[in-house]
Amino acid sequence: MPNYIFKMISQNKIKLINSLNKKKFRDQNRLFIAEGEKLIFELLHSKLKVNEIFMRDDWQPSDNIPSEIVCNKVAEQQLKKITQLNTSPPIIALCEIPQNSMEANEWQHGLTLALDNVQDPGNLGTIIRLADWFGIAHIVCSQHTADVYNPKVVQATMGAIARVELHYTNLEAFLAAQSKNNIPIYGTFLDGDNIYTQELSKYGIIVMGNEGKGISPAIAQRINKKLLIPSFSSNATHSESLNVSMATGIVLSEFKRR
Repeated sequence: MPNYIFKMISQNKIKLINSLNKKKFRDQNRLFIAEGEKLIFELLHSKLKVNEIFMRDDWQPSDNIPSEIVCNKVAEQQLKKITQLNTSPPIIALCEIPQNSMEANEWQHGLTLALDNVQDPGNLGTIIRLADWFGIAHIVCSQHTADVYNPKVVQATMGAIARVELHYTNLEAFLAAQSKNNIPIYGTFLDGDNIYTQELSKYGIIVMGNEGKGISPAIAQRINKKLLIPSFSSNATHSESLNVSMATGIVLSEFKRR
């Protein structure tokens, strides 16, 4: 059991935690914030490092917290000063941003997701959950994709952030290098081939595009297998496209079903 410390949160610590709402300060301090019991215990049982915990003084966790974690018991009013949520949860944690690395041939042994400027934190969080569900260990992101350690993304992953690694890079250069190695690179397009009738590889890269613009022209040039998720609606005025996280779920399900 941890050695609980009953104390006030210092003004400097409050300022630090609140600054982590911005990417600049997350990068500078190599820290992110996680809130809520389920999410934090997912992180505690992963390879990610939890530095410090702030817990409401009248609340008891349902699981043990490792003894080496600094665990502060504080008044609810203190938690309200550091939460990023509308209602403060009973437990908040400061966690270290890891230095993720990826083996050079990772995408030759399974499926890897690539995200081309996915902007919405909720979409990114959902995509990370989908990757976790379908056994995708790595997501390669363009440099303008939403930051995985944004508090809204962290919450939306529902703990999947503990098991899926994200890598931010020049996506066009990354895909160009893989296409030279004859790696299958898939993407969804309105003029693509019906995903349900195409032969799908057990390994390769699946690119998903921006919410409003889809896959950018520069990235599209690197894709060698264009796919379409067809509409089965009999209504001529059906939706023009799917939400990117919904489309990701459909695509991953079809790949894994094979």
